[in-house]
Amino acid sequence: MLAKLYATGFLPEVWVPDEATLALRRQVARRTQLVRQRVRLKNLIQSILHAHLIPPCPHGNLTGISGRKWIAAQRLPDDERAAVHRHLAQIDLIEGSLKDVEADIARATMSDPVIRRLMTLPGVDMAVAAGVAAAIGDVRRFSDPTKLVGYLGLNPSTRQSGEGPAYHGRITKQGRGQARGMLVEAAWAAARSPGPLRAFFQRITAKRGKPIAAVATARKLAMIIWHMLTKGEDYIWVRPALLARKFRSIELKAGLATEHAKRGAAYDYNIPEKRAAERVRVEEAEKAYDGFTSRWRAKPRAEPRSAKKMPAPA
Repeated sequence: MLAKLYATGFLPEVWVPDEATLALRRQVARRTQLVRQRVRLKNLIQSILHAHLIPPCPHGNLTGISGRKWIAAQRLPDDERAAVHRHLAQIDLIEGSLKDVEADIARATMSDPVIRRLMTLPGVDMAVAAGVAAAIGDVRRFSDPTKLVGYLGLNPSTRQSGEGPAYHGRITKQGRGQARGMLVEAAWAAARSPGPLRAFFQRITAKRGKPIAAVATARKLAMIIWHMLTKGEDYIWVRPALLARKFRSIELKAGLATEHAKRGAAYDYNIPEKRAAERVRVEEAEKAYDGFTSRWRAKPRAEPRSAKKMPAPA
């Protein structure tokens, strides 16, 4: 019976990733686990400080050099201070392992054309590009962008009974949850970068709020990724200097030698004039998208029939 169903096409084949894709998936999973462990330890330190009514750290990174100096200046009991020191020592070990894993990912993806193409998107760095590329594998197995969106679990759930109306709820969250989380993180970063994606984020925010707008932007990113990989084209609103800086960061993580006397394409990002010129281009695209969608927001409401004036009797 199974042979007959397969022969008639009722049993579709399951795509099996190759060894390189499986290895990249394992490395991305290891990186995600290390990041979660580091976040857990940071939360433990925050809980100790909060339990003793210590105000939030004024520095951006609690476990950085300035943050550790600030922690050392706070008044804590001896046992709590020893616990904080143990957590900081564990964070140092995790960051060392995280650096090694990222170096392995960088060496494996440094010359990958798919990774480099995905990094043309705003908010997508090496980690996000590697995670999404490892989850997608061969993009040709998705016949349209909605199939990729459903594979990543970013499509809204639908409930319908019989011939009644369909109700759409939250996203399904089925499929590759790791890649879905990375796309949501990229969506938050894209919302802070000028371009049409920020205009899209702001338009959805005005209607539904920021969390839903971030998920909608992640879904938009997934659809754009399908078109980019299928057509073999980069993101049209890419910023060259920022992209060169991303590529240079991969080379440094992979262990390539630094060349302080030589200024490459990544140095252009440090020049304010060139950086501003690239921002002007994408800001104009953002304004164009905002102007195009502005007509969708304000639509005159139709008057109810009871409110219409009836003609006066003759």
